[in-house]
Amino acid sequence: MAFFSRKRRRVLVIGLDCASPDLIFETFNADLPTVRALMQAGTWGVLQSCIPCITVPAWASMFSSRDPGVLGVYGFRNRADHSYQGMTTADGKAIHEARVWDILGGAGKSSLVMGVPQTYPVKPLTGHLISDFLTPGVESAFTYPAMLKNEILRLAPEYAFDVRDFRMMERGELLRQLIALTDMQYRVFEHLLTTKTWECAIHVNIGLDRVHHGFWRYHDAGHRLHETDSPFRHAIRDYYLRVDGWIGRLLAAVDDETVIMVVSDHGVKRMDGGICINEWLWRNGWLAVKNPPPQGTITRFQDIEIDWARTRAWADGGYYGRVFLNIAGREPEGVIAPEDYQRVRAELAAAIMTIPDHEGKPLQHSVYLPETIYRAVNGVAPDLLVYFGDLHWRAIGSLGYGQHWTFQNDTGPDDANHAPEGMFIIADRMRRGVGRVAERQLMDIAPTVLRALDIAIPAAMQGAAIEYA
Repeated sequence: MAFFSRKRRRVLVIGLDCASPDLIFETFNADLPTVRALMQAGTWGVLQSCIPCITVPAWASMFSSRDPGVLGVYGFRNRADHSYQGMTTADGKAIHEARVWDILGGAGKSSLVMGVPQTYPVKPLTGHLISDFLTPGVESAFTYPAMLKNEILRLAPEYAFDVRDFRMMERGELLRQLIALTDMQYRVFEHLLTTKTWECAIHVNIGLDRVHHGFWRYHDAGHRLHETDSPFRHAIRDYYLRVDGWIGRLLAAVDDETVIMVVSDHGVKRMDGGICINEWLWRNGWLAVKNPPPQGTITRFQDIEIDWARTRAWADGGYYGRVFLNIAGREPEGVIAPEDYQRVRAELAAAIMTIPDHEGKPLQHSVYLPETIYRAVNGVAPDLLVYFGDLHWRAIGSLGYGQHWTFQNDTGPDDANHAPEGMFIIADRMRRGVGRVAERQLMDIAPTVLRALDIAIPAAMQGAAIEYA
């Protein structure tokens, strides 16, 4: 029996980082009785992610209903200024917009927040909070209020926020640690649901993302490295089944007045390879390197001496590409005249669109201009945001490959990239849902939570509440 003093409307948000609508709605659906029951009684569909479709900033965009440009967060790493000194980690300090729990607190309603990306370092809220995968460890101040930390460590003495170095870990050990992480976090969340007072409870499972990146080759027959008879061939399916079981336990911990939301920030697709974007920029005269690394000596971009006085563009790697232009008066040694900015950027964007695959065949790239996809452009945005090969190819920032492509990931083995399509299910156990609906956008989730709790939706929010009954 859930702990509450009187009947009241509540919202439980079950976040699944990287959950695929294809797997949940189709491939594994028959094996997911809890999720299937929510779909049958509720409202569900595809939840389009932000650009970029990555964990940071997608969850912050979801719960603030602001796009990444308004947030000023363009990925896990961001330029802090227009210098050449690399990137900074976009943790909770980077988020200055109110998220849904901040708004609820202002209305006198209590929230329970656990594992939501960009909640470390911890900030006060009305309610209880356990921070996210960016937390260094349990030695940190990872809860609010501070005294909650002792309670959590009594319940889970080896509490973990993530599986560190998941790309480099032996697959069997990775799977073991991911299962342990998942069970431990859900057990703690279940405890909090039944012992704390709350109107809105949110948990994000980061383990699903790690399972996809670590085991997609065994699941997807179209993957270049697929192993038909691998002992891990059902690792992803079995993980989804495990999560479905835990969702069932969480639902048993709340009353019928609780609106249930299952949401993901983006989806998943196989990774075919990587486009060595800085190598390509160098070989095509955009980037000048004083001492190029020998072919086969893979060297991080930050370890290479760049001739900035002759460089027009450089990039940062990751699941998508961030390309920066070296503008006079903006960057310390800028060489592109401000009046030439639009022309040069268009020239570079057009050239990037022609980058072929390893066989010289065309790839489907998407190049985005920040000012055309965001309501505002705050912070230091990339001049170009690039999805390579329909996101089947990632961006590689290192040099030394000898060509513009690679089948190796410079941050460790990785089987999957992200897809722009996430998913949502909303079930109000007091009213019948409407079934499958047209695609929505992840910024629609925060307004939906607020409307369910009869809280006015701030005019600055960019999303619109989903009609779910």
